[in-house]
Amino acid sequence: QVQLVESGGGLVQAGGSLRLSCAASRRIFNGRNAMGWYRQAPGKQRDLVASISAGSITSYGDSVKGRFTISRDNAKNTVYLQMNSLKPEDTAVYYCNTIPALPQQYWGQGTQVTVSS
Repeated sequence: QVQLVESGGGLVQAGGSLRLSCAASRRIFNGRNAMGWYRQAPGKQRDLVASISAGSITSYGDSVKGRFTISRDNAKNTVYLQMNSLKPEDTAVYYCNTIPALPQQYWGQGTQVTVSS
């Protein structure tokens, strides 16, 4: 079974924090796949914002560098995204997936993050 379930989003004021979680099926989260958090704002394309390799090497987009932290727990088949100092421009639906990403039919529902000014 191929499944990704994101959670942890919500409404937060600018400057606040949220922690997103992504539970992946073992078939996806096999300890060997690089994983990433993507986001899609209304009317915009889906972009990769953070990634973590199988060896836990991390990488971030310029817009979130220094504010977001990605981590993984291989024992729990889970990827996390700690988001601090949130800005209104971080408002988007956040998804997790492998890197490179799986085909569209294997994407989860995502979790909405809304940051108010």
